[in-house]
Amino acid sequence: MVHFVGAGPGAEDLITLRGAELLKKADQVIYAGSLVNPALLKICRQDCIVHDSSGMTLEEVMDAVRAAEEKGLTTVRLHTGDPSIYGAIREQTDRLTGLGIEYDITPGVSSFCAAAAALAAEYTLPGVSQSLILTRMAGRTPVPEPEKLAELAKHGCSMAVFLSAGLLRELQKELLRGAYEESTPAAIVYRASWPDEKCVRCTVGTLAACGEENGIDRTALILVGDFLGPDYDRSCLYDPGFTTGYRQGTATERSIQPAI
Repeated sequence: MVHFVGAGPGAEDLITLRGAELLKKADQVIYAGSLVNPALLKICRQDCIVHDSSGMTLEEVMDAVRAAEEKGLTTVRLHTGDPSIYGAIREQTDRLTGLGIEYDITPGVSSFCAAAAALAAEYTLPGVSQSLILTRMAGRTPVPEPEKLAELAKHGCSMAVFLSAGLLRELQKELLRGAYEESTPAAIVYRASWPDEKCVRCTVGTLAACGEENGIDRTALILVGDFLGPDYDRSCLYDPGFTTGYRQGTATERSIQPAI
């Protein structure tokens, strides 16, 4: 049996209870190199077989899994954040299906969640943005043509950009080709939830310069949008004039007012 486990964004106590329990019981762990906090490996048994997948190919990972299966051992494939986001798990699960090896997936806390927490930010602010785009810049790994940054930036909604800290100048240009302006709030969150976490607030127009000034060119998430600004509307859910299925409001219609 293979258990795909989301390790969380970095902090060792942000792995889920289920994920930690699976690590405790694992006979073999294949973890995603420098992206996963090695402190999590302390959860494993002393006799657990541990592989760092940063130097392995897909074929080598599958060989290790198959060898464990032949011995009746359980493998945990430990991925950073949540496995469904840039985790490259589909190619692994398809191979396992072909080999007749059972697997399951335990979700984890993604870095886009940890980055928002570090900034005390809310992606979906009433009157500002009710959508969040998770994406990346095209680099050595391409993206589909309709998903080029400039195209997605036309929406102007909240955006979290992965795997692009080394392309900040190009990213800045692409964002400005969309609906974002030089003054649109932005932030660079380096190693969200790790002990050396660093948050740099800036604007789209100063994004690249701030990254260079702070020496950030990898392992960072870029957040963009007016959700990082000061203005938004009060939520309907907790407005005294708004009727819900659990309470009667004090007015027939809600008058939208700024929250601050």
